[in-house]
Amino acid sequence: MINQLNLFIELVRLKKPIGFMLLFWPCSWGLTIAYDFNQDLEKYFWFLLLFLVGAILMRSAGCIINDIVDSDFDKKVERTKNRPIASGKISKIKAFTYAMVLCGIAFLVLIQFNKFTILMALLSMPLAFTYPLMKRFTYWPQLFLGITFNYGLVLAWISITNEISIIPVIFYLGAIFWTLGYDTIYGFQDIKDDEIIGVKSASIKFKNEPKKILFFSYFFFVTSLLFMGILMDFKIQYFLFLSIPMTHLILQVKKLNISLPDVCLKIFKSNNFLGLLILMNILIGKLL
Repeated sequence: MINQLNLFIELVRLKKPIGFMLLFWPCSWGLTIAYDFNQDLEKYFWFLLLFLVGAILMRSAGCIINDIVDSDFDKKVERTKNRPIASGKISKIKAFTYAMVLCGIAFLVLIQFNKFTILMALLSMPLAFTYPLMKRFTYWPQLFLGITFNYGLVLAWISITNEISIIPVIFYLGAIFWTLGYDTIYGFQDIKDDEIIGVKSASIKFKNEPKKILFFSYFFFVTSLLFMGILMDFKIQYFLFLSIPMTHLILQVKKLNISLPDVCLKIFKSNNFLGLLILMNILIGKLL
């Protein structure tokens, strides 16, 4: 029983919280820009908790689906060859059952929100489960991941306002490029193996000019933060504090060395802290 539990934890990457945190941060941003902090904060913190739980559940289910689809590839990549499905420790049928149970629990979380949020979340499901296939057809799977991973920003806005607006859409579009940047950094770890087995990625496409794609991606992200602050009518404090996450992003580009996988992983993981910085930035804009 303990062995099976450990395999499940390994399968859904619970010991690597960076994945679900990168899914959660956009949700927290969308919730915070939409929330009226003159009201009781109980709903705000309750919704934050719901989005965190949802992020953990959906990221866990997504990991399983990804590993089922990519099991043949994972066997040939040094970093992934010992994953439970690739190594044969868990069957694909059992893994798929786990994924469906996780999705069922996630649905129970989802129905705590308004009907518009539920509808928009269900419409995003095809995105979440087709992402693993993208690396077979395009050099832009990281862009597709960004479209999927940051969708919670819009959902969180809708959960409060029950309507869509240009503000979360602009922020969402910028966050897509944030994900394009950090997941391209992550992909630099596997370039040699990926080229051998024939999968595609932005990391491979830009291996000869890696900092160019990062500068481009992070420029669009920062631009979206500036526009969002203007549209939200944030005061000068927001824009001054924005220099801190901007510096963080610049240092990511500066420190990148694609020939050192450990450096790439460290820079990738630093985006968890960046997510917190952006949340603090938004709170400053809302409260000061």
